[in-house]
Amino acid sequence: MESSNLVTLIFVVAAVFVFMQLRSVLGKRTGHERPPFDPSRKQQEAPENDGDNVITLPNRKDGVNDPYKQIDEIADTSSALNKNLRKIKDAAPAFEPKEFLKGAGMAYEMIVMSFADGDKKTLKNLLSKEVYDGFAAALDDRAKAGETVQSNFVGIEKIEFSDAELRGHDAHLTVSVVSQMISSTRDKAGEIIDGDPEAVVEVKDIWTFARDTRQKDPNWKLVATEAED
Repeated sequence: MESSNLVTLIFVVAAVFVFMQLRSVLGKRTGHERPPFDPSRKQQEAPENDGDNVITLPNRKDGVNDPYKQIDEIADTSSALNKNLRKIKDAAPAFEPKEFLKGAGMAYEMIVMSFADGDKKTLKNLLSKEVYDGFAAALDDRAKAGETVQSNFVGIEKIEFSDAELRGHDAHLTVSVVSQMISSTRDKAGEIIDGDPEAVVEVKDIWTFARDTRQKDPNWKLVATEAED
């Protein structure tokens, strides 16, 4: 039986945008915009946070005789993406692209919903201090205005690599995320001022993660976010 090692993926947010420049909670929507964020989580071998905020995934060694098996399954062997993913795999042998995408998807949902629900406790465990302070300020403003948000994360329709690059010892992985969500915001009088409590909207985001492959502990940082056109 193939052995498995449990690897906890917790992506750490890099404060690449100041609070007033944050674009929207979910990037580009089909119809509505919302307050912004630039999040992710940090990968650790032994998480110190409570178990409620940990995403644990099996780091399986698929294709013992072919370390590029997963890469070839998700990227055309003649493509630049395949070539660059192979470079990252060579520099960081523990990297498994399918497991990375699974962890990124779970991190995406957790952070999006934590912000929408105003869950500061969860956000504080998942975000850097700088970004958490921006999120907390936005949530405080929402509370002072008497606004409430009702959200339902329908699911991720698609998550895939859109780019990869090895810059010296720094690996950069860009993922495209298409998700669906139902969300609406009401003012203190209960009137809807944003979104639709019955409509499913499509959300498109692009997140770029980076890490120094020389580090033994494979920590990834979210270094850029943007809305996909």
